[in-house]
Amino acid sequence: MISILENKNYADLVVKVLPTAIQNEKEYEIMLANIDELMSRGEAFLSAEEERLLETLAILVEAYEDEHYPMPEVAPNEVLKFLLEDRELKQKDLLHIFGSSGIASEVINGKRSISKAQAKKLSEFFKVSIELFI
Repeated sequence: MISILENKNYADLVVKVLPTAIQNEKEYEIMLANIDELMSRGEAFLSAEEERLLETLAILVEAYEDEHYPMPEVAPNEVLKFLLEDRELKQKDLLHIFGSSGIASEVINGKRSISKAQAKKLSEFFKVSIELFI
């Protein structure tokens, strides 16, 4: 649903929170607390202005985290192993994707790379980004 922001309401929220580029851990913790406060109310109960503020805060936090807490590169087969373990699945649960237990085993053990077609099927199966398998 598209809604028009009420400038005064949004301005009041911005003055209260003072979103700005995060420079240190204290500011980071304050931004996270503001996000938690908004999210705890539930998305369905946020005004358009609160949704926009939440989006802005998330962008600021993400930028800080990208700089200070970069995610390490993880091999696609390691992602696959994690997802299998996390969801209590076995290699046999992926036969419809790989076609055989031999190919599934080779992929899971990193002896064979994941094809683009397999990556697409895996992302749909696990409901995650295809980028995790490429």
